[in-house]
Amino acid sequence: MTTSHHQDRPAGETGPRHAGHVVGARPEPGFEITVDGRPLTAVPGQTIGAVLYAAGVRSWRTTRFDKRPRGLFCGIGVCFDCLITVNGEPSLRACQTEARPGDEVTTG
Repeated sequence: MTTSHHQDRPAGETGPRHAGHVVGARPEPGFEITVDGRPLTAVPGQTIGAVLYAAGVRSWRTTRFDKRPRGLFCGIGVCFDCLITVNGEPSLRACQTEARPGDEVTTG
């Protein structure tokens, strides 16, 4: 006998489920940060790198000499590819910096 992992879904619900739904998570309400003048929504505990990635942004700065695109690379704070400025504080790693309501982020 085979069982469907969809069998406990409400009628009409299809496609993959959001992880929060699967575990029954109820995240706190989102908030807004500004990245290069563009408003983006973040949720509590999310890094700025995760906010950018969720918004479809894959690179936000370039290398000094070759002007090659950079963004999240290691995702754990080892490299320096995801550097950003938050509220005037330069050279922060996006993958390690938690988003806070009202943050003003600049890239490049």
